[in-house]
Amino acid sequence: MTTHTLAVPGATLTYDVHGELTPGTTPLVLAGSPMDAAGFTTLRSHLTDRVVVTYDPRNAGRSSADDPAAAVSAARHAEDLHALVDALGARPVELFGTSGGATNALVLVARHPEDVAVLVAHEPPMAAVLPDREAVLGAVDDLVSTYDASGSGPAMARFIALVTHRGPVPGDYLERPAPDPAAFGLPTTDDGRRDDPLMANMRDRGLDAALDVSALRAAPTRVVLAVGEESGGPEDGEIAGRAAHAVAAALGDDAVVFPGGHAGFLGGEHGQTGRPEEFAARLREVLAG
Repeated sequence: MTTHTLAVPGATLTYDVHGELTPGTTPLVLAGSPMDAAGFTTLRSHLTDRVVVTYDPRNAGRSSADDPAAAVSAARHAEDLHALVDALGARPVELFGTSGGATNALVLVARHPEDVAVLVAHEPPMAAVLPDREAVLGAVDDLVSTYDASGSGPAMARFIALVTHRGPVPGDYLERPAPDPAAFGLPTTDDGRRDDPLMANMRDRGLDAALDVSALRAAPTRVVLAVGEESGGPEDGEIAGRAAHAVAAALGDDAVVFPGGHAGFLGGEHGQTGRPEEFAARLREVLAG
């Protein structure tokens, strides 16, 4: 493994190349957001047959930002990914994006279609494609306001409750009692910090990133939407699972089912364990077409 840094507007990114990137090699880039490269440790261990690139998004992990409290859009993250592909000098890459990383990757392909040969977009939480968009965005605005007023614990409790909600978010969602941070093992006191990378994404309504269907259909990239088998269906699933189905439908296809749920690739990172070996096998199969 070699570790590198990359200066981009307003930030410095850190990325790792696992394996030898020689001329003619097509690397597989693993992208999360706000999750950093450490979250892919287990998945990467099952992908040793290829060169894998992992990176920390701005604000996260080893990467920095000039203003870590500032809002970060999906478009900004997409341009960071574009700069990473440039730095690798191995265009086009294969790309697996998960959660916010999947949203950012879809924006990347729409803006820079020459960058990516195959994109597997795993559960992008794109509220813009959902019928309950306004209720979801209202809940996002509420959790950001809570973060600004009360800190990470109460805000993260609201976030967890929102993203694990099954089915459409009802219009009266914010009238329900706020979740207790302690019930999720989260702090109940405010440490005064306001540099959480997730909240930087939420501050720009990251869940409302637009889906450029025309650009994605015109791109030479093979785009595959992936959804966890435990994440529910297009009507009764979690936000990210429902969005994966909706994005796939907008592109004229069906979502491809992967083992586990939203965290199906994790092997104990962040306290969550999915089915990473099976997940890696499915990813390898989908990349091969």
